[in-house]
Amino acid sequence: MKILVTGFDPFGGEATNPAIEAVKRLPATIVGAQIVPLLVPTVFATAGKVVRQAVLAEQPDVVLSIGQAGGRAALTPELVAINLADGRIPDNAGDQPVDRPLQAEGATAYFTQLPVKAMVQAIRDAGLPSAVSTTAGTYVCNALMYQVQYLRATEFPTLRAGFMHIPFLPDQVVTKPGTPSLALADDVRGITAAITAIVQTQ
Repeated sequence: MKILVTGFDPFGGEATNPAIEAVKRLPATIVGAQIVPLLVPTVFATAGKVVRQAVLAEQPDVVLSIGQAGGRAALTPELVAINLADGRIPDNAGDQPVDRPLQAEGATAYFTQLPVKAMVQAIRDAGLPSAVSTTAGTYVCNALMYQVQYLRATEFPTLRAGFMHIPFLPDQVVTKPGTPSLALADDVRGITAAITAIVQTQ
């Protein structure tokens, strides 16, 4: 099995993004599955295109995208993506869509093919907080999850794909009192546990 694991670059004025930092530190194989890391730009117009090119090149069995969710206290696998782009802040290309569909011909929403409840249990078994999320937001994280699902629906029917949000890193909340964070090593451990569940739950 081959799993493409994507992480975004920093956005919103942050100097780092735990998503790509954790993805870069994943082992090369997890319970026998080959891990292919990919940096994705935090840009509505191009994030999905970058992943499509990687899917064409790598032919993965699974795509798991990781994104930062500042304010969340747990690793949260996403259940569903919606056909809406609505940015509370501009993306890294300066685009700030308002109530814009991601795909004119796409479904209103797509559900993940990944075993989100098994992923949550595996993360909790690793001693880390986790919960299923039913909203990926309306920023680039949701956009990427939706676009990959749209690709699956239109081009890659055997692909399984999904998304997981992770909290801020501790150094990102130094000036954000009361905001939860999670250490990078714990992010890596949690993502590894989630991938283990994906591989073992066919």
